[in-house]
Amino acid sequence: MPQVDIIGKNNTSQGKADLPDEIFAVEVKNGLLHEVVRNHNANKRLGNASTKTRGNVRGGGRKPYKQKGTGRARAGTIRSPLWKGGGTVFGPHPRDYSYKLPKKMKWLALSSALSAKFADGEVLVVDDLTVSEPKTKAVKEMLNGLGLTDKVLMIIPEKNESLELGVRNIPKVNVKRVSELNVTAILSHEKLLIAKDAIKRMEEAYLG
Repeated sequence: MPQVDIIGKNNTSQGKADLPDEIFAVEVKNGLLHEVVRNHNANKRLGNASTKTRGNVRGGGRKPYKQKGTGRARAGTIRSPLWKGGGTVFGPHPRDYSYKLPKKMKWLALSSALSAKFADGEVLVVDDLTVSEPKTKAVKEMLNGLGLTDKVLMIIPEKNESLELGVRNIPKVNVKRVSELNVTAILSHEKLLIAKDAIKRMEEAYLG
């Protein structure tokens, strides 16, 4: 079972923490990570591009000129796709890009991402990740005390309104509860700052 130092807010050692093998010491599967990130991005797509066919374009209710005798091609409406201002043929319409992945696949990708971060030395376990007030200044002071600046993902066991509000104005620093954690969030940050209590919550949520 891998171990990691627990650090306090003043960057001092507070002992050791055991990390579950099933979460932080599994084989890293890059292909699986790619597929889950692709799925995450697809599920966020709105798919709201829309065009009008000849039946949706306003106007064109009457035949523009008689059928024969003009020397021109036959035309039944000025809203034909061949005419300026006409409808669009085979244009995009609103669609749903989302698709589902098996729960087991998503869990394996999550543990793979956490294991990759741990193997690269980018996992820090903190004794306490709370702040006294929902202020950006308080969160920045805590991060500076730990020697961190940006691209940090803080993982907490449950809702912490003061911390979540204090982080909002700090670029490239985010907070995720254990229940919200996903592969894209893990891979898009350089450091994972995990509250000590969040490890137990991970075991309950992922292994229980």
